Amino acid sequence: MAGKIRQYFSDRKDDVRDFGGGGIVGKLLIVAIVIYLLVALVLGMIWSSEPEVYSVRDHVRSVANEMQREPVTGFATTVTMIRLGETLLEKPGGYLSNDIFPPGLWLDNMPNWEYGVLVQLRDFSRSMRQDISRSQSQSAEDPDLTIAEPQFNFDSGSWAIPSTEAEYRRGIRALRSYLDRLSSSDQPKAQFFARADNLASWLVNVESRLGSLSRTLGESVGKASVSDAVANVDPGNPLQEEALGEQVKTPWTEIDDVFYEARGASWALLHLLKAIEVDFREVLVDKNAVSSMKQVIIELEGAQGEMWSPVVLNGNGYGVLANHSLTMAAYLSRASAAISDMRDLLSRG
Repeated sequence: MAGKIRQYFSDRKDDVRDFGGGGIVGKLLIVAIVIYLLVALVLGMIWSSEPEVYSVRDHVRSVANEMQREPVTGFATTVTMIRLGETLLEKPGGYLSNDIFPPGLWLDNMPNWEYGVLVQLRDFSRSMRQDISRSQSQSAEDPDLTIAEPQFNFDSGSWAIPSTEAEYRRGIRALRSYLDRLSSSDQPKAQFFARADNLASWLVNVESRLGSLSRTLGESVGKASVSDAVANVDPGNPLQEEALGEQVKTPWTEIDDVFYEARGASWALLHLLKAIEVDFREVLVDKNAVSSMKQVIIELEGAQGEMWSPVVLNGNGYGVLANHSLTMAAYLSRASAAISDMRDLLSRG
């Protein structure tokens, strides 16, 4: 009997020892999870920082010195295109739009910023392939630009084989090859035609993009539907009270997404236009469009103002709290208006 009692308490000690060991493992697991979440939080804050605006002219001079080439017409714009693509892939955290693990999976502001940049990169690479690198509609397309343009149109969210990053890097390599041929005298010549019609053609897309973004940003506080208001007009009775119809409003869950897409688009456009100001200088002077270009650049610089709030506020237009969407919409609308004036000047003989 005494032996059974001793065996019983011995078994209980083993159970307690096993339970204590399991408790230690559980505590260690909880500590590891907490540390991981803290690290992910810090990384998320760092990765959500937007790249700074840089000097296009200084960067162009640096690249020209590194390549030991003369910055010919088109050099500044192509170098800026390459820099935009590299920024998408090499900024803190790298390219986040296709991340499937935390902290990138939890972030949405930076992926929307990336999309805004990517849209401008796609639009201008298409313009370079179709218009700027060709003397006329019957001219052959540049072999490097025929690679670069579709690469930047690859699925922005693909993480498997092939990955988005790999496809975009191939597009960047094609742009580097084009730049090398453009600035070299001993290779098959690449072309860059800095003409008014080429610039005006691209600006049509820019104006449309900015108009769409400013409209969506302005709808953060709700607006009457224009289509409904027009539908309710009675042409036979001009004194009739017009019903404005339902209000159109950007959902509050999408306000920060649109805001950061606009931030990315304006960041990319700002640098592209500063490069175009260099390469299309003669055209802008000839068409008296320098002041319009400066106006667009000033408005886009305003759109890149420092964000002091940790969140995108959506206060009423005349309320106590700020409305960041309306502020951004104001800058983009004025930029769009200046682009419209510039297109008008470029189209004149």
